[in-house]
Amino acid sequence: MTAPRLVIGIGNPSRGDDALGPACIDGLEALAPPRTELLTDFQLQVEYLLDLAGRREVIFVDAAAGGPAPFRFAPVAASDRPGCSTHAVPPADVLAAYRRHYGTPPPASHVLAIRGYHFDLGAPLSAAAAANLEAALAFLSQRLTAGPGAEAALSPQGPR
Repeated sequence: MTAPRLVIGIGNPSRGDDALGPACIDGLEALAPPRTELLTDFQLQVEYLLDLAGRREVIFVDAAAGGPAPFRFAPVAASDRPGCSTHAVPPADVLAAYRRHYGTPPPASHVLAIRGYHFDLGAPLSAAAAANLEAALAFLSQRLTAGPGAEAALSPQGPR
């Protein structure tokens, strides 16, 4: 049976703070959130549309080189662009491919963009990014274990 929720961590663990997506999935695996499947990859591919089938919600987790710290949690909708033309595609394009393939709207989807600072090849996760990751994991842990309707009460921006 397909879990109603899918969380996909995107990033390269060999590129410093780009490891935030996979590190988030590692942290969630230890928490074992109910009714949730966890995946990780270096980058999104159009083929991920197949993993979205039968889901109620999808959360894409990735590092952000800019934006608010510790993270930003925001809805993402299917792109209106005509198609995917690269090997790495943004979440909106995966959702658009889903819509084209299945002929139905994609599941409710969000992007959790965790603020990173250093993306050098071979660099470790920076201390500042690790702190942002902890805040993001606390938020996701609450969100993924909250009862129905409780999710709306959680702050989408992290601590203020």
